[in-house]
Amino acid sequence: MAIEYKVVELGMVTAEDIESALNEWSAKGWTFDTIQFAMRDSSKRPAMAFITFVKKEEGVAD
Repeated sequence: MAIEYKVVELGMVTAEDIESALNEWSAKGWTFDTIQFAMRDSSKRPAMAFITFVKKEEGVAD
């Protein structure tokens, strides 16, 4: 099986937005992999977030 990746970009980084993205893509069969935050120099809050999900592709040979 091959692994397929999905990257979701969040322009608004709140707990609700992150939770919504995690629930939405998990319900579609994707498994959470990582989250990365892009920071601003002038703020301690992240400017953006990138959430990575993975899914095993069925029927694809390694």
